Amino acid sequence: MSWQAYGSGAPVTIVVPGLGATPGEARIPASGLPGTRIVLTLPSHGDEPDAAEGYWSYQRIADDVLRVADEVKAQKAIGVSLGAGALTRIAAENPDRFDRIALLLPAVLDQPRSAEVQSVLHKQTSEDEIAKTLPDGYALGDYVQARAKALRRLTAAIDQLSGQFPIADREALRHVTAPTLVIGAVGDPLHPAGIAEATAAAFGKGELELFDSPAPMITHRAQLRELLQVAWQA
Repeated sequence: MSWQAYGSGAPVTIVVPGLGATPGEARIPASGLPGTRIVLTLPSHGDEPDAAEGYWSYQRIADDVLRVADEVKAQKAIGVSLGAGALTRIAAENPDRFDRIALLLPAVLDQPRSAEVQSVLHKQTSEDEIAKTLPDGYALGDYVQARAKALRRLTAAIDQLSGQFPIADREALRHVTAPTLVIGAVGDPLHPAGIAEATAAAFGKGELELFDSPAPMITHRAQLRELLQVAWQA
């Protein structure tokens, strides 16, 4: 796992992308935030070496994310999908580690994905299947091809993670001291709105924002950026 810093000064925010995120996707949540943004690149992503056999578990990923967060002295954290799961694990085990958290498109909490969602997940190495998860008019060829290529490199991760979940008991999140913004999507087959709702409700200081779009990081990028900027200034 490596990282790239953008900006300078305080606060320091660590940004944990989702599985298969392209370098451009990984930077989206960091755009426009004050201070220093530390954007991670997970194993088997971008120019990073392939993950070691058996690497893909929420505990292992959370341990690596926490190591980097401690190294860069991050006070705030943003996670997308898999990254949201890793931060949820960290928060449950270290309830006062961050002073602000944002979880974008959480996919799972304390129960495994349904068989239906697992089935969709396993089809995501196909360009046609990826295009089906995007709103009409947003299935841009270069993006779909790049994402399919990235996910074909991650078949072991998909297999290992599809039945996992970040935490065993959501009650542990009641003790998290950081205000936690949870952003969900309506109609996203991989990130059910109900998971976002349950995640926000589980955190002691959880706040929920739902977008009426299956891909708000594409269709509502400006609104998403504004939400994060307001949260980071609070």
